[in-house]
Amino acid sequence: MFSSSGSAWCVGKMMLTKLVNGVIRALTHVLLKIDRSELNKVPQRGPFLVVMNHVNFLDAPVIITQMVPRPITGLIKKETWDNPFMAFLFNQWQGIPIDRSLADFNAFAEAIKALDEGKILGIAPEGTRTGDGCLIRGKPGVAILASKCDVPILPIAYFGHENCKSDWRKLKRPRMTIKVGEPFKLNLGGQRRDKQVLQAATDAIMLEIARLMPEQYHGVYADIRVKREKYIKDLDLSPGEHVPQAPLKQFSHT
Repeated sequence: MFSSSGSAWCVGKMMLTKLVNGVIRALTHVLLKIDRSELNKVPQRGPFLVVMNHVNFLDAPVIITQMVPRPITGLIKKETWDNPFMAFLFNQWQGIPIDRSLADFNAFAEAIKALDEGKILGIAPEGTRTGDGCLIRGKPGVAILASKCDVPILPIAYFGHENCKSDWRKLKRPRMTIKVGEPFKLNLGGQRRDKQVLQAATDAIMLEIARLMPEQYHGVYADIRVKREKYIKDLDLSPGEHVPQAPLKQFSHT
């Protein structure tokens, strides 16, 4: 009896999530002209990290619903759950709340658990919305996570929707362009993982995002230079190919 009830609950939750995704996806297509042509370069399953820029409130609803049925989750600021509607959405999307005011090791442990389950984990290294779409300095948490989990990283950038509210007032549908880069791994070699190295590695990751964007959006990364080969190891994967699973490390404070 319990097993039957549990199965019915799971089926009901899956149907609700599918309905939510369909509604949000349809709504975003009404509000935006979405160029998603490069999403076919995204593998169908993980584990891997998707690193993205963060422009505004449209980013997550668009990218999550455009990526289904791929199993995707992400690190989301914990304040999102203060809004009942947003809490409902991100509960459906199995978002992982993260406290941005500290090194949230519990969130990182949940992130590694998601990767261990073969999911795609989305993270925005900037840690906050930029509003104007111009890149700001990435936070080293992404380098810490990437070095711990040792999975492929896929850069994704989007732009063109930064002035969406003013466009809507003019009855215009802004064009949101999604660009997908090439997969790579973080390669720190024998470098000591101190604050300086982790920030440089984060900058290298952010520069991979910047490479996908027109120069007008490069922001602080127009002037930041990092030796790419010191931190980035390219991977050769065919579009849609399964990402080979690497052994994941137990997350700890060290």
